[in-house]
Amino acid sequence: MVKNSSLIMSEFLLELYSEEIPPKLQINARNDLKELLKKHLDEEGVKYKSISSFSSPTRLAVLITDIPETIKIASKEIKGPKVEVPENILNSFMNAHNISKKEVFQKKNEKGNFYFAKMKSKKIIVRDLLIKIILNSIASLNWRKSMKWADNNLMWGRPLRSILAIFNKKILPFKFAHLKSTDQVIVEQDLTYKSKQVKNFSEYKKFLKSFKILLDQDERKNKIIKKFKYICSTKNFKEIFNNQLIEEVSNIVENPNILLIEFNKKYLEIPNEIIISTLESHQRYFPLFDSRDKLTNNFLVVANKSDTKNLIRDGNKRVVEARLSDAKFFWDKDKSRNLIKQIGKLKKIIFYDKIGTVYDKTIRLRKLAGLISDELNINKENLQIAASISKSDLCSDLVGEYPELQGVMGKYFALAQGFEEEVANSISDHYLPIGMNSPVPKKNISYSISIIDKLDSLTGFFLINQKPSSSKDPFALRRSAISLLRIIIENNLTIKLRELISYAIRLFEEQGVEVKNNVAEKEILDYLKERMRNILKEKKIKSDIIEASISSHFGDNYLDLYKKNVLMNKFIGKEIGQNAINSYKRASSIIDNADERISGRPDAVLFRKEEEKILFDKINHIRKAFTVKEDKKNYENLLIQMSEIKPFTDNFFDNVKVNDENNEIRNNRLELLKMFCNTFNNFINFSKLEGL
Repeated sequence: MVKNSSLIMSEFLLELYSEEIPPKLQINARNDLKELLKKHLDEEGVKYKSISSFSSPTRLAVLITDIPETIKIASKEIKGPKVEVPENILNSFMNAHNISKKEVFQKKNEKGNFYFAKMKSKKIIVRDLLIKIILNSIASLNWRKSMKWADNNLMWGRPLRSILAIFNKKILPFKFAHLKSTDQVIVEQDLTYKSKQVKNFSEYKKFLKSFKILLDQDERKNKIIKKFKYICSTKNFKEIFNNQLIEEVSNIVENPNILLIEFNKKYLEIPNEIIISTLESHQRYFPLFDSRDKLTNNFLVVANKSDTKNLIRDGNKRVVEARLSDAKFFWDKDKSRNLIKQIGKLKKIIFYDKIGTVYDKTIRLRKLAGLISDELNINKENLQIAASISKSDLCSDLVGEYPELQGVMGKYFALAQGFEEEVANSISDHYLPIGMNSPVPKKNISYSISIIDKLDSLTGFFLINQKPSSSKDPFALRRSAISLLRIIIENNLTIKLRELISYAIRLFEEQGVEVKNNVAEKEILDYLKERMRNILKEKKIKSDIIEASISSHFGDNYLDLYKKNVLMNKFIGKEIGQNAINSYKRASSIIDNADERISGRPDAVLFRKEEEKILFDKINHIRKAFTVKEDKKNYENLLIQMSEIKPFTDNFFDNVKVNDENNEIRNNRLELLKMFCNTFNNFINFSKLEGL
């Protein structure tokens, strides 16, 4: 048992001072360092009041309050090996605990005679423990990107300059790589360095604040948001901000100052997405919208210092207008380039070297569009036009400059050239969804192009055996598969995916792609089935229901699979679900205990009881419901029918002796029960449900 001394409680401050660390690396390191310290402190039994982590572009800091200077380990009795063990095992026990043979004694318990030792209470100096904890923690920091510098062997996110470590107002002395810990805090501003000796967090924070450095990332973020809101309220802008960008920017600056800047109104003539992308993605600035959600020519900049002479303001305005000027030039040029004529240029863009060019992909998409249009009853001509020009904007200068706007620019080009609106929208929408929570395309041309585009990519990479694994997915096929399934589910589509995959394979072969996987079709369908688990988990479907449905699904109708899961999850705790489960349970328990090999094909001629005939008829009635066309099936009614069979199964078990003396009748009754279980398993595999 560890006891913390309550006499003297101390503060510990750690700062890792380095070159500027990018925001994402910084945030991860800040959180990881805190968790590592907490873990090691807990393992060593060191109590504390609080632990806080801070960061700025050049600093990672941790403050731990109310740490005892010593901890006391109470005396305790520890059990060793059995008495009859060889001498070397006893010696190992004594060496491990630094005790002599005189301190070992024998003691009997319910498991036999054992060696024991009484460990004396002892005090441990926390200062020494902290050095070990700090070194372990900072050495365990996992940087996604790291570097070496000078002639040092240390790998760090950015060159590490200094380590400040103070415990109880004194340096905590240790060495990490080439650096010795210090009590000097360093500030660099305008190429000059200043340092000061500090004894605690209060002095440390005060010194930083004297240089207008806000150490606390939350304080910086709140300052930015407060100023944003003030500007919006006084200038009548709408409070529409990119929160992810605010998080990023608050970790780029140490002393946030907000500047309101405007650019020339003439640039509002170009599509909003270009302006927003210029400001947010390229410059980390914040576009502003008026009360009607209309984009204005104003934007906000978070600078790292005050701008009394408007030098920062003017510089940022010049940068933005220069970028927008280029974008307008590209826009005026690209929108007049005929999208149909651009298709041939796609031959110069490699999709993947073993699959071919984007032009090859476009040809396949056009042909797949013809097949899916028949199945979904969509205008074939419009769908094939949409497929043909879906990638044409990749040849434009604008997409070359703004790759994040592929598809979006294609939509605007198509609208400018007089294509139908649904065709134009499909160029941007077919890239959707871009994540688990982003919207899926809802218009029939858009979701059709999106389906065949994703299916084409899956087919191509599976054909050349570039399949995703649990640890690697370089072509984002997992995301494509989940997106494809979401489109099908959220648009309530019944699609013969097997036919589309088979046709896609043929198209790849016709284009001369070397097939390295002859079971690609089956593997793609299995992969889609496994990805359904992710979607079902997101929908909070119980794990046993997921397993029961996935293990019994053998077709290519994933909407069917989804609906069964949702229904079973809805009714499993209600009378409808319980009746179906209990009926199955009674039948399956008898089948499981039978020695005979049973297929589920009873002979009606051998029925001797009315209850057998009635149950047989009820099972056939349910089986008939399974044969209805996929798009006509009503799974809720089907589950209700399965539930309503319970009185008839109960009546059967109450009045029919399954284990009849006549083997032929006995086997036939087992066949009837097997037929019953097989029928239920057509819905989902009931044997996988919990409690069965």
